[in-house]
Amino acid sequence: MADSAGHTGPLHYDIQYGAEVADARRDGRAIVALESTIIAHGLPRPDNLRVAREIESTVRATGAVPATIGMLDGQLRIGLDDTQLARLAGSGPVAKLSARDLAVAAATGVNGATTVAATSAVAAAAGIEVFATGGLGGVHREAAQTFDESADLVTLARTPVTVICAGVKSILDVAATLERLETLGVSVAGYRSRRFPGFFVTDGGHDLDWSLDSPEQIAQVMRARREHGTGAGALVVANPLPPHEQLDPALHDATLSAGLSRLAAEGVTGKAVTPFLLAHFHSATAGASLAVNIRIILRNAELAGRVAVAAGRAATGERSPDSALT
Repeated sequence: MADSAGHTGPLHYDIQYGAEVADARRDGRAIVALESTIIAHGLPRPDNLRVAREIESTVRATGAVPATIGMLDGQLRIGLDDTQLARLAGSGPVAKLSARDLAVAAATGVNGATTVAATSAVAAAAGIEVFATGGLGGVHREAAQTFDESADLVTLARTPVTVICAGVKSILDVAATLERLETLGVSVAGYRSRRFPGFFVTDGGHDLDWSLDSPEQIAQVMRARREHGTGAGALVVANPLPPHEQLDPALHDATLSAGLSRLAAEGVTGKAVTPFLLAHFHSATAGASLAVNIRIILRNAELAGRVAVAAGRAATGERSPDSALT
């Protein structure tokens, strides 16, 4: 008998692992979790599939294994193969799945791309400690009136994963987001910086208490969190772009101001805010913001791979052969 999603027979909701990830889990190799929302919703076609492949190649070049997470026909998958990546990158409907949506999406048999919250939760459930993304969600502007806050924050508060990111998206209320992360007990450190990055721009205008200077040092923090029993929530490592790779700050500020005005005028709210503003940035900067966005995720993927490899060495007591070069 078929169910409402067209399935016949019993449904199985266990996580499926791609062959490369399954082999890595068996062999104890370093793995980096990757979100799929950037593929389905964050980048325009056809760039999205090309960049997804580049992200995975960047992780592999560090010696780690990429594990892009997504849902196909209601089946949660860790380690999408190229055909599966292409399905999420295509023109068909793909749901945007936060952690709360996973069970409903599985039961209804949809195709879905995982957000930071969902990817973090699934990675932690699978024992994957390191996750690379572009920018975190956070507290939205005017949140005092709308109560609009990304589920990323509360999920990170209860999920033991190390997230390599470029801060939070600059379209959000960055100061309020940092306050919420502190309240929720999420550890935040800059990578070779005591300033919190602003996603498209190197400096988001806020100081950080901590800076970590190498993949090995990040791995040491991960190990200390486990051994101290204080790692219930995430470790966020904010990896700023070098100044010469950022979006011109004056262009950024002007584009953001115009985008916020459009947002209010058109009454865009909720989940639609981030894709609306990112599309506005892409159009208003003639693609410059897209190029920056791609540099962000590739740099974060590279650092995450190095962190995952360093964490693996730390777990076995092996010394990094190039630790002096990091």
